[in-house]
Amino acid sequence: MGSHREKSVLIAGAGRGIGKRLAMGFAQAGARVGLLARSQAEIDLAKLEIEQAGGNALRIRADVRDLEQMVAAVDRVRAVFGRLDVLVVAAGVQGPIGPLLTTKAKAWNESIEINLIGTANACRAALPVMIERRSGKIILLSGGGSAYSRPNFTAYAAAKTGVVRLAECLADEVRDHNVQVNCMAPGASYSHMTDEILRAGESKAGPKEIEDAERVRITGGMAAEKQIQLALFLASEESNHISGKLIHVNDDWKRFASQNMKPELYTLRRVQRI
Repeated sequence: MGSHREKSVLIAGAGRGIGKRLAMGFAQAGARVGLLARSQAEIDLAKLEIEQAGGNALRIRADVRDLEQMVAAVDRVRAVFGRLDVLVVAAGVQGPIGPLLTTKAKAWNESIEINLIGTANACRAALPVMIERRSGKIILLSGGGSAYSRPNFTAYAAAKTGVVRLAECLADEVRDHNVQVNCMAPGASYSHMTDEILRAGESKAGPKEIEDAERVRITGGMAAEKQIQLALFLASEESNHISGKLIHVNDDWKRFASQNMKPELYTLRRVQRI
């Protein structure tokens, strides 16, 4: 999807899961990738895998909850790669599983802090340099519960819904600066979060969540290639006319490479006035 050779991409949450998948995909497409995560061991391994495949990666150990660390991360990417073209925020935790009243407030609040406030911190750090250059792409990962009810996962669902609305609002704020902000719904992929659901059991997660998690564990879930292709599209010049949208990997998004999207399409679900 377009040319990504020599583009500079910072991926928060690149140590594992979908964030690592996208990092590998951008590197394979020729981009220079900043790998940001809290775990040094995870980004060490991700960097090694990228470089063994012929890619270019930079390790940045940081916590999205700390705005100063995120600003420093953006500065480092610019110092090493010369600029920042794309920000991908995949950092996230599932948080406590179970009915709200059975979960611990501290764990619930921490999930909101990482998933929503951490995402906002990443945007705060990256936007000034993109606005200054009048060019930039921001891709925020949504998740299960951001477009529908997800009982027993209130912290995760509430935070990811907030991320979608954050993307919509930011898109309108920076539209005149030639910066596009979109949300990508990557679909379910097998990860540590899948195992967390299975360990929680049906009594906490609910029968549907267990059934879905079992299926993802067996099949692996969404194909990495589909996730990478959508991310590459949203990071390319082909999507300059698309901003403030929530797009799922299974949506018919390829047709929008050559045509405009209606304003009401692919936005956060709203209550219709009667």
